[in-house]
Amino acid sequence: MKIPQGFSKKDETRVCKLKKSIYGLKQASRNWYQKFTRSLVSLGYKQSKADHSLFIYTNNGAYVATIIYVDDVILVGIDMKWIERKKFYLDKEFSIKDLGPLKYFLGIEVTRMFEGLVLSQRNYTLDILKDSGLTGCRPSLFPMEPNLKLEKGEEEERIDVSQYRRLVERLFYLQVTRPDIAYFVSILSQFVGDVRIMCKTVTRLPYPML
Repeated sequence: MKIPQGFSKKDETRVCKLKKSIYGLKQASRNWYQKFTRSLVSLGYKQSKADHSLFIYTNNGAYVATIIYVDDVILVGIDMKWIERKKFYLDKEFSIKDLGPLKYFLGIEVTRMFEGLVLSQRNYTLDILKDSGLTGCRPSLFPMEPNLKLEKGEEEERIDVSQYRRLVERLFYLQVTRPDIAYFVSILSQFVGDVRIMCKTVTRLPYPML
């Protein structure tokens, strides 16, 4: 935190008293991000132009990708030696807490297998089912009936769109690990502006097979 303009530096015993937690300040997140960015760039990282939360380090075959989300940081690389080096630097600079191998991040579960990594959103899916009252549904082989055509029925009764929109938004995020539901979710999103009873029943179709 910088000393406010006009505050005398002669008396070093003076301090600034915050009336709220430092994380509640408007500039807190920006200052943290800027400091983190400067630190990684000085270490040889390059910030991705496509995603500013992604930083990539390459050096004579070494590769380490670092992703930041608020105050959570993920390091991914092909050589554990280089990952340990970066963790040592980050700990020296920010006093980080090493939580070990990645297991869960932003609702995505990560499982390590001999063949590679398996990404799953099982708990996220169960939360969707629970919130929608569909935990007792039977499994379905398809996310949508083949050749099903949906049309806006002007004569059908309108329903509250808030829950429907929330449902569609959560299904969009579920596509991260379930791209097979992408077409069905795109169909549902077409009715967000004018939700009728017909669409409310249709949203029950994909859940059992997730």
